[in-house]
Amino acid sequence: MLRLVRSSKKAGLPPGTLVHVGEERTEAVQLTMIAYDEARFQEDEVKAIEACFPLKDKPGVTWINVDGIHQVDILERLGDYLLIHPLVLEDILNMDQRPKMEDFDSYVFVVLKVFGYDDQDDKMEVEQVSLILGPNFVISFQEKPGDIFDPIRKRIRDSKGRVRRMGADYLAYALLDAVVDNYFVVLEQVGEKIEFLEEELVTNPMPETLQIIHNLKRDMIFLRKSVWPLREAVGGLGRGETPLIGDSITIYLRDVYDHTIQVIDTIETFRDMISGMLDIYLSSISNRMNEVMKVLTIIATIFIPLTLVTGLYGMNFKYMPELEWRWGYPMVWVIMLAVSVAMLVYFRRKKWL
Repeated sequence: MLRLVRSSKKAGLPPGTLVHVGEERTEAVQLTMIAYDEARFQEDEVKAIEACFPLKDKPGVTWINVDGIHQVDILERLGDYLLIHPLVLEDILNMDQRPKMEDFDSYVFVVLKVFGYDDQDDKMEVEQVSLILGPNFVISFQEKPGDIFDPIRKRIRDSKGRVRRMGADYLAYALLDAVVDNYFVVLEQVGEKIEFLEEELVTNPMPETLQIIHNLKRDMIFLRKSVWPLREAVGGLGRGETPLIGDSITIYLRDVYDHTIQVIDTIETFRDMISGMLDIYLSSISNRMNEVMKVLTIIATIFIPLTLVTGLYGMNFKYMPELEWRWGYPMVWVIMLAVSVAMLVYFRRKKWL
């Protein structure tokens, strides 16, 4: 189940106040810097953010990745050096931020949501990723280390693909594409879970199944909330309205936009399927109850005439027909068995059994 971010600590503070809003963390922030062009490559893990400041004067492309954003002073120093607006820094620190894209002429700010599926705990996890695209640099901010950007780092190290020959705008596209492609991985896992639940609903619906359905429905709502605004952000980047993104990159961004539309369509399909699963669950429970009631009704119906017979012969009257008859007791049994068999045959012909 996805966590809810409590934003109440921001209430009453002036705009631009840098406060981390999200899960409390105590581990140290990790800073990595990758500088490259077609001919050179350099990767360093830096201890202080000041070591990244010369990026403006370096040729080629510089990618700074910040793992852990709970240390506000690091973002504050970086923002002062790069002249990043305080409201942008505030959005980076707010883990409940809506995915969006904002163009500030000298840089572009993008907020994304990265989803993952924890198979061990059987729950979906979400992480916020923020990107700042400059003329020759990209800065990515993440909540924790270990991410989906490792394949991009490997392509840069091995000089595979176009990334080493292109600029910072292509690197930003590659990061966006990695996030959107990861949605397909998550949705594939969700689809497998939905198929399993559909079989379970038809064969053996349990109260725990209903709880799983509600959790899935909640996850789909959160996914939809995160992907719909992402479509607007990617569409804005693909229109080429900012000079920081070249015309040669817009075609790649339009491809990411198409993938985002596919993700949205899949999410909507899954939402409809999960809503239908609630109806299937209620129908299955109702059918099971009807089967039980049918069996109990048939048993009760069969015993009604038998109760009549035994009640009739159990009356304490002195003068009763066949009271002294030798075969009276066996005959009563024959009559009751005959009545039971006749009723079962009648129910079978009516297709009630």
